[in-house]
Amino acid sequence: MTNGHVLHRPSRGRILGGVCAGIADYFGWNRTLVRVLTVASILIPGPQVLAYIVGWILIPDERKLSRR
Repeated sequence: MTNGHVLHRPSRGRILGGVCAGIADYFGWNRTLVRVLTVASILIPGPQVLAYIVGWILIPDERKLSRR
């Protein structure tokens, strides 16, 4: 279900850590929509902030991928 891209946090166009931008790019979604849904989900009780931090840690940065 992917478009052939590798999941990574882009170095350009990121707002905080690049997690939303990376997920949006990977699935071909609109970055703004993913960001708005992420912020809106924070209003619902749950581990959303923790999930974002885990994504920030686990999803590789584009700059590190380009060095390989």
